[in-house]
Amino acid sequence: MKFTLSWLKDHLETDAGLAEIAERLTMIGLEVEAIDDGAAMRPFRIARVLTAERHPDADKLQVLTVDAGPDVNGGRPLQVVCGAPNARAGLVGVLGLPGTHVPGLDVTLGIGKIRGVESHGMMCSERELELSDEHNGIIDLPEDAPVGTPFADYAGLADPVIEINLTPNHPDATGVYGIARDLAASGLGTLKPGAVEPVAGQGACPVELRVESATCLGFALRLVRGVANGPSPDWMQKRLKAIGLRPINALVDVTNYVTFDRGRPLHVFDARKVAGALVVRQARTGEEILGLDGRTHALDPSVCVIADEAGPESIAGIMGGEHSGCDETTTDVLIESALWEPLDIARAGRSLGIVTDARYRFERGVDPAFMGAGLDLATRLVMDLCGGTPSEPLVVVNRPQPAEGALVGEAGHVYREVEFPFSETRRLTGVDVSREESLSILNRLGFVETGAGSPERVRLVVPSWRPDIDGKADLVEEIMRMRGVDRIAPEPLPRLAPVGGRILTRAQIRDRAARRALAVRGMVEAVTYSFIPRAHAEAFGGGAEALRLVNPIAADMSDMRPSLLPGLIAAAQRNAAKGFGDAALFEVAGIYLSDAPEGQRRVAGGVRRGTATLTGPGRAWDGAAPSVGVFDAKADAIAALEAAGAPVERLTVEAPARGWYHPGRSGRLKLGPKTVLAEFGEFHPRVLKALGASGPLCGFEVFLDEIPEAKRKATRTKPVLSLSSFQPVRRDFAFVVPAGVEALSIVRAAEGADRKLVTGVRVFDVFTGGAMGADEKSVAIEVTLSPSERTLTEEDLEKVSAAIVAQVAKATGARLRA
Repeated sequence: MKFTLSWLKDHLETDAGLAEIAERLTMIGLEVEAIDDGAAMRPFRIARVLTAERHPDADKLQVLTVDAGPDVNGGRPLQVVCGAPNARAGLVGVLGLPGTHVPGLDVTLGIGKIRGVESHGMMCSERELELSDEHNGIIDLPEDAPVGTPFADYAGLADPVIEINLTPNHPDATGVYGIARDLAASGLGTLKPGAVEPVAGQGACPVELRVESATCLGFALRLVRGVANGPSPDWMQKRLKAIGLRPINALVDVTNYVTFDRGRPLHVFDARKVAGALVVRQARTGEEILGLDGRTHALDPSVCVIADEAGPESIAGIMGGEHSGCDETTTDVLIESALWEPLDIARAGRSLGIVTDARYRFERGVDPAFMGAGLDLATRLVMDLCGGTPSEPLVVVNRPQPAEGALVGEAGHVYREVEFPFSETRRLTGVDVSREESLSILNRLGFVETGAGSPERVRLVVPSWRPDIDGKADLVEEIMRMRGVDRIAPEPLPRLAPVGGRILTRAQIRDRAARRALAVRGMVEAVTYSFIPRAHAEAFGGGAEALRLVNPIAADMSDMRPSLLPGLIAAAQRNAAKGFGDAALFEVAGIYLSDAPEGQRRVAGGVRRGTATLTGPGRAWDGAAPSVGVFDAKADAIAALEAAGAPVERLTVEAPARGWYHPGRSGRLKLGPKTVLAEFGEFHPRVLKALGASGPLCGFEVFLDEIPEAKRKATRTKPVLSLSSFQPVRRDFAFVVPAGVEALSIVRAAEGADRKLVTGVRVFDVFTGGAMGADEKSVAIEVTLSPSERTLTEEDLEKVSAAIVAQVAKATGARLRA
């Protein structure tokens, strides 16, 4: 919604400046998006051409001497080269001085030479100043135009243009008068009277009118005979141009002006082009109309039209037809002011793909009580600008019979009443607003008290221009909007308990911890659909009939996902198709194993593709970057488990993972013999082929629901730091074990030999082949022994070494390598 400052002050008496008005508009919910203060036009000056001589080296150019006023060039004339055919001595035009930006050319002027003759600026045309498309010559002003003054002040182009963003619940602000009313209600000035004096007509309207569509709630029509259509006055054209509308002629410009001035769309028909009666009806199949936008629109029975005997003349509430449009030959004009069902207008406009200022207002809801007044206002403007004699208005109301006792206004509008307890403001906002201040604000906004009321509550009639007001909460919003949310003093939330307890649930804490841990590892969070293709679900153990959607939104979204991995793999593949082959994605969300509540599980999953390892993707200067693999996925899974609170030091690894992983390059992380906390690995080629994926891909899933609840400590205080003063001792052991024995089982056995003394076990060598043969391997570990009471003796070392060898042998069948 655009309007000029002077236009606003036609309805608002205020001394406030542009900055204050803009700030107040935003504070009351009419957010200012842009302000054009006309600064771009101020450098252009009115100048008089003193002499005009032919350019010595160009037949179509003239060398002018120009007087730009006493404060330019010390009052001395300037030399300007000009190619306009109408340039002549004595012409008063518009001069752009060096350093001025010309908007129509998008250039900044300077002092230059044109065919060897120096030029100090430019005489401008209307197109160069973006005033119109006229470019046949430079601007030719009247002789009495004040030389030396800014052209913007003379032409009224310095009037600032304000653009606000309207929310759908403020149809009253689609007119300048409604905006002025809101500003006045907020205390920024006084609203000028806006009542429209009725226009007396001579004789009945001779056109027959029939309303046959429920889309039409009311229709007012008037004939004005003997009009002289022509250009609208300069003041109206300037305002319409300022808000981006092209002036057409006085009759059309009047309707556009009233649309923006009062938020009341109108339409005018050339009465001589209307054949017979006007009928408001639904369009018939196959009907078409040539709209004022120059396009032919195919209509259907869902669209309401205004038609005569020849067919549709206007699309109701949206756009008029070209056939009955008014032009310079129009002498008799029909002025229409109607009411339309907002939802019907929105649906019709959307189906036809037409966006107009009329549709914008009707689909939000115009003021029903201004239907007749809008017709009178337009009639008065037409008579003032074009003359003519009006008929009496013809008004048809097409609304259901109101309930008995209802307060009914113009066009059958039933006024809504709301009971408002003054304590509601405190309850909803925490702010005390007195009864007197609340009533003052609401009265300024147009709400009227009905009945005597009481100190605690009042009953109010909602004004016709506010269809969004439905209950007492809306009135609280209006009070706070006008009082100013900036006046709400900040207050800390009251403490509800002596000690703040945990707010987040265990699941929420684990989700957030897993997200942070995976993000720290360079992975990017993704959000994928819970619905996946049936083939993808079956590839990951799903596809049960109970998890198939009855009415999927798309053919490739037919099943609930049994795993996060199909969606993440597909996302990684889409990135690769767009040139981003090295992707590391993760997601923390739900998967669905059955249609029962317990079948939904919370999972943290992720995939890495290409060279997207922890150290970063891409090529390296020292050789080819390594591709992602099973151990990258394992590290990600352990990091997520550790962040979520799992006892990672007690985990065991079991190979392989389930069937969608590579059988030789995957595994499970287990806690005890039964509880599986995570699965990881590279994906089976068969599964990647089913998903249409390729390239190095690995992934993992951490089952957050399976992580046991950590025991709560008696205190959050960290334990005392205890450091041993005795030197730790390291001993190496090499064990010969069957080839299928995991190194982790050797480590766990060695750790359990003496929990107090053994503080670290690390694998540092694995040897296969050679003398080991094909069925055995050698695994060497380094064991760190940290005494806390005394220095270890040789006897102590022998004892603990024997215990480690015995424990490993018992657990894995290993023997100490000779």
